[in-house]
Amino acid sequence: MSVDAPGNARGLRLPRSARRAQLLEAAQAAFVESGYHAAAMDDIAERAGVSKPVLYQHFPGKLDLYLALLDHHRTEIETAVRAALSSTTDNKQRVLDCVGVYFEFVTREGAPFRLLFESDLTNDPAVSERVEGVALTCGEALAEVIAADTQMSDADAHMLGMALTGMAQVSARYWLSQGSTIPREEAARIVGQLAWRGIGGFPKSDGSAVAESSVGEHPGHEEQRLSS
Repeated sequence: MSVDAPGNARGLRLPRSARRAQLLEAAQAAFVESGYHAAAMDDIAERAGVSKPVLYQHFPGKLDLYLALLDHHRTEIETAVRAALSSTTDNKQRVLDCVGVYFEFVTREGAPFRLLFESDLTNDPAVSERVEGVALTCGEALAEVIAADTQMSDADAHMLGMALTGMAQVSARYWLSQGSTIPREEAARIVGQLAWRGIGGFPKSDGSAVAESSVGEHPGHEEQRLSS
């Protein structure tokens, strides 16, 4: 499972870390299937094959379980986006890889994306902070790269980073909801190409030659575009 819990360890005496992972796995299944409000601690304990007292030893309440899952998966996707950005200096590939992160995430076993992107508890401040934090952190990571490669202000770069993050998330969820009729890699490439055609049109700050597509759009500026 996506929370790395040993599925055949029920009823055994486990190290605390392994038991915690097992409980998170059971909680994720319950929350994804029923939503936060309808999921019950009794059900989670039963799914994990433990008593409620054992469950409460690890997590004082249902919200604690939910927040632990959000933290776990939030870290996963943020780490994946930063890895995509740092793995190459080719800006087009960076965009394509970042979009690909979201398409990969929505196909993960256990559907953790439903907790981060479709939560039914966003009115809780602790939950909304984490849910909104995913988009903000990923958008900021993209903005750092955009700002470093262009003469755009931090505010403008942040706007672009958030736009790309939102496009990738919504497109990936739509693709999955339509039954994944297009292969995942192809769907991610299509969306990534669209994003790149937009972002790649902004002038790069370290060039001296003018890209052909920029002639007439930025008179007097001798700048390469990000796509160059």
